[in-house]
Amino acid sequence: MKTVAGPTDRVVVVGAGLSGLAAALYLTGAGRSVTLLERADHPGGRVGRYRGPDYEIDSGATVLTLPELINHALAAVGQTPQTCTPPLRIHQLTPSYHAKFADGATIRVFADPETMAAEVTRTCGAEEARGYRRLRSWLAGIYDAEFGEFMDTNFDSPLDMVRKPAKRRALAALLRLGGFGRLGPRVGKFLRDPRLARLFTFQALYAGMPPARALAVYGAIPHMDTSLGVYFPQGGMSAIAVALADAFTSAGGTLLLNTEVTGIDYAGRRAQRVRTADGRGFDCDALVLTADLGSIERFGVRRRRLRAAPSAVVAHGTVPAEIAATWPVQAHHTIEFGAAWDRTFDEIATGRGKGRLMSDPSLLLTRPALTDPALHIDRPEGRHEPFSLLAPCPNLDSAPLDWDRIGPFYLRELLEVLESRGYHGIAEHFTVDHLDTPSTWRDQGMLAGTPFSAAHLFRQTGPFRPRNFPRSSDNVVIAGCGTTPGVGVPTALLSGKLAAYRITGVTAPTRDETPRTTGIVFPANH
Repeated sequence: MKTVAGPTDRVVVVGAGLSGLAAALYLTGAGRSVTLLERADHPGGRVGRYRGPDYEIDSGATVLTLPELINHALAAVGQTPQTCTPPLRIHQLTPSYHAKFADGATIRVFADPETMAAEVTRTCGAEEARGYRRLRSWLAGIYDAEFGEFMDTNFDSPLDMVRKPAKRRALAALLRLGGFGRLGPRVGKFLRDPRLARLFTFQALYAGMPPARALAVYGAIPHMDTSLGVYFPQGGMSAIAVALADAFTSAGGTLLLNTEVTGIDYAGRRAQRVRTADGRGFDCDALVLTADLGSIERFGVRRRRLRAAPSAVVAHGTVPAEIAATWPVQAHHTIEFGAAWDRTFDEIATGRGKGRLMSDPSLLLTRPALTDPALHIDRPEGRHEPFSLLAPCPNLDSAPLDWDRIGPFYLRELLEVLESRGYHGIAEHFTVDHLDTPSTWRDQGMLAGTPFSAAHLFRQTGPFRPRNFPRSSDNVVIAGCGTTPGVGVPTALLSGKLAAYRITGVTAPTRDETPRTTGIVFPANH
């Protein structure tokens, strides 16, 4: 593994998102003096928070899988979730999701195999339940072959896949499993009910690909989602960043908020100093840069032309609890599927200049107070709860729409769609305090206005994804969803660790550390 040569005693990490926090923890645990710079007034990055008039709400990712990776990052400095201030308490969601379909049917997703098999039998029949069990085994095989040698690893070259025995064995296993075929057709060999198949393929959107065209190796994502469990931290997803930041500063690290990095001074091929908007400079022997691929070139890091993943419109706000209590689904995460499916992906994930808005929307609704009642907001007019609505949409390369103009109108259309599907009162009573669109993501420096970064095409995945050790510098390492291993909360944490390993020279953990349990790893609230 190629590592930063020369002294690495002083490290600056730019960006206190999950990848930056993880990198800072692993570097601090390895004895480096680490300064972490964050432009916002709180840590978290894409897993941050928005402040409403009398409440806070998660600003980004709401789906947490593989919480063991949080344990690993904390353990790098001798901490546990219980020793953080405040303690980090994460609970497994049961069910993980609740899906509602255009025909009125609902299917709940459970991590426990027996419970899920019973749910499939109830909704789709015994034959589909047998197919589910076979599918679950296949997904587990994909995940086990992929995690240690393709996700939790640093690549110096695509040739690493054939040079190293462990990677050759993992590659052979993926080939035997059909991992380089297409995810949608492969899942279709196990499940005949198209509604059920959606629950094990929609995750391809996280990788920026329609299920029909995504590689089957991305079956690792639905395995994490549907077999290993979905979790939620007490207090919201931003509690993860708070815990990681507390562990970092308690271990002697320096975290500076409201500190925007404006430039990097180089001496030849080595970064020597990081400059900030307030005129300060921070000397460094090595640098971890977590800037999005859409803005990374301003820091002296070149990148090749990339195809971006689809984007999303996300509305955050509150609804009266008595209104939400009448909705057809009462769940933390509801996937509200439209009748169309393949057409939806064709609309939002098509080529440059050809994208369009979903004609039959499929949406993600998030109501965290159903899991954490402390998130309810008591107002004179009655109790309210935080609510988020996510609608996938094309990125700005695919459809350069004027989102500043059309955003509020499109949100109104989405709310009217939900009204027609039984979510009565949502159009009138959902108070929106923050609306994110591709234009707001672009203004934050994100590639083509998408929070999902570069799409996981074959040429942009695994060892072909943008390198975390770019050739343009000898001591700058990249972390975040735009580099290896890719998009998502678990992969962001892995990305920070892998970046730290480029500096410390530590190799990846052994295979027996692969997260694969389904048990509760933190104290539960019930």
